[in-house]
Amino acid sequence: MKELSLNILDVAENSVKAGASLTQILLTEKDNVLTIEIVDDGCGMDEDVVRSVTDPFYTTRTTRKVGMGIPLLKLACEQTEGQLTIESTTIEEDPTAHGTHVTATFNMDHIDFMPLGDVSSSVLTLIQGHPDTDFLFRHEKDGQVVELDTRQLREVLEDVPLNSYDVLEWIREYLREQYEALS
Repeated sequence: MKELSLNILDVAENSVKAGASLTQILLTEKDNVLTIEIVDDGCGMDEDVVRSVTDPFYTTRTTRKVGMGIPLLKLACEQTEGQLTIESTTIEEDPTAHGTHVTATFNMDHIDFMPLGDVSSSVLTLIQGHPDTDFLFRHEKDGQVVELDTRQLREVLEDVPLNSYDVLEWIREYLREQYEALS
């Protein structure tokens, strides 16, 4: 992948496929370290699966025999002297506090640091494709925050679907304005 926003999209899609009702996408930039956390309340993975997901020849898909998303994210971290950690609790282990927490750290001043890319478009793609799933997006940089919580939007919009054109355009503009203020 050419930018980290595509890795974020891939991991968040995995969260939705795992039945998550809420997926949190949390980015923090501090002291030249970018930390990306994707936290969900999906069905979780057992220990064997957690150990296997970084292997490109492991996948739960039946349509192909490789799964490159997590292995490529791990590689991108390690190329910058960062790391990838995955913690997960299955619904069988804990029916109330289950889910997966992926944390990726990157040394941003490393020559091999991949650009973050258009993370707003990744968030919009997730909302458009999964209007019934909630997403909390938060990007903190230099003490400033860009944030969007679809649960708050639902309270205001009532019965208007999040993937309607007008709502998506409003979200696009809302994120754009926040990122401009961040610059």
